[in-house]
Amino acid sequence: MSSALADSSSRSYRSRDVAQILGLSRRQLQYWAQTDLVRPSTFTEGGHHRYSFQDLVALKAARRLIDAGVSVQRIRSSIQALRKLLPSVKQPLAELVLVATGDVVLVIREGAAFDAVSGQEWVFEIAQLVREIDAWREDVAALRPRSRAGVRGLRARGRKQA
Repeated sequence: MSSALADSSSRSYRSRDVAQILGLSRRQLQYWAQTDLVRPSTFTEGGHHRYSFQDLVALKAARRLIDAGVSVQRIRSSIQALRKLLPSVKQPLAELVLVATGDVVLVIREGAAFDAVSGQEWVFEIAQLVREIDAWREDVAALRPRSRAGVRGLRARGRKQA
């Protein structure tokens, strides 16, 4: 890890600094903290917010999702659902790769993509689909008569007898 990154990740940031770094208003930060979108990691003895580097990552992710057209309500419900689906993940916006498609938030984790709210998988492994198609073809081939010519000959003889 570079020394600049190590320094950034160990510091805490005041609301005013976070607002300047991320281009958010202090009112947005306050509202997002009150509504549990992104809460600051620590507070001073006087009750002032202090944001960690991970909090800044989460705030930036929230901002990008909003800019992509995802509603704050959808982001909030996604966070709540992800905390239930993935209890080991404490800060979904900072710890997971999230992608917005319309008002849907997709999570990409361990080679799979799924809806953040429902947990429904969206992306599947193409190689697995190829294996399923191959297995289907083998099953169909096993059920077919051995010779197409023999089947046609039987049909032709059946018509002559009728």
